[in-house]
Amino acid sequence: MKTFLVISMLVALAAARPQKPEEPIAIVSQNSDVGPDGSYVFSYETANGIRAEANGEVRRNPNPPLTKDAEGSENIVVSRGSFSYTAPDGTPITLTYVADENGFQPQGDHLPVAPPIPAAIQRALDYLATLPPQKNRK
Repeated sequence: MKTFLVISMLVALAAARPQKPEEPIAIVSQNSDVGPDGSYVFSYETANGIRAEANGEVRRNPNPPLTKDAEGSENIVVSRGSFSYTAPDGTPITLTYVADENGFQPQGDHLPVAPPIPAAIQRALDYLATLPPQKNRK
């Protein structure tokens, strides 16, 4: 048992040793601008092919919350952007997004897609949509 414990400790020490640090990746280009109205634009590209860009603006929330935040603001930041990189398996990944009053909405070929609704369930949903609204019962 002692031998097993000693071997386990040696394996743990070998696995926990400091790893060789990776070389820093150079920034090929970088741009950033923030406007006094809260709008912004930024972009960057690294030497290993990572790219990102985004822009945003402050807008009045079309669906204001019932309670205001600490500043009493009903404004939101609307952002649009994209980023791309190469996955470890060599697959190019590109994601574009919009973030607004409807939340974060990403789009990309690598994202999973929900399967289609089965025909029988779609017919039932279509039928339910034709029914008159019911009063809430308590």
